Amino acid sequence: MLLPSPTSISIPPKPYISQCFLYNRSSSTSRRRLNLRSMAKQTGEEVSTNGITEKLAIAGGLIANPVIGWSLYTLKTTGCGLPPGPGGSLGALEGVSYLVVVGIVGWSLYTKSKTGSGLPNGPFGLLGGVEGLSYLSLVAILVVFGVQFYQQGSLPGPVPVPGDQCFG
Repeated sequence: MLLPSPTSISIPPKPYISQCFLYNRSSSTSRRRLNLRSMAKQTGEEVSTNGITEKLAIAGGLIANPVIGWSLYTLKTTGCGLPPGPGGSLGALEGVSYLVVVGIVGWSLYTKSKTGSGLPNGPFGLLGGVEGLSYLSLVAILVVFGVQFYQQGSLPGPVPVPGDQCFG
């Protein structure tokens, strides 16, 4: 069954939104332009940390996570951590890397408890990637340390002492 359709349909003009401005068409030919703005203030805890903190966390995490991977591999294969290196610099880098990863995970958990979501993605998604790698590194730390403690009965100390099996 075919129904005849009207040849011309008249749609009354309605207000429309275009490029963040609200235009209202009235029966007259004049237009009135309304500017819409969102002006929310940030309080002390909501202040964005888009500055130096995020950049330091990204740089620190991109260095610390591979160092921890190398340290855990060395611990698992030799029973000792990384060697001290020249002037103790490699051992210091290893220790600081563990602190950086624990700091990033702590910052992420704090942010999660306050906002309901983890850290922001940051530039190019790097902060979100560092956050995910830090959680993976933390799980790897717990697994390798647990296996080391189960097999050896202890973990190597952070500072070599005379007579120690690792660099003593």
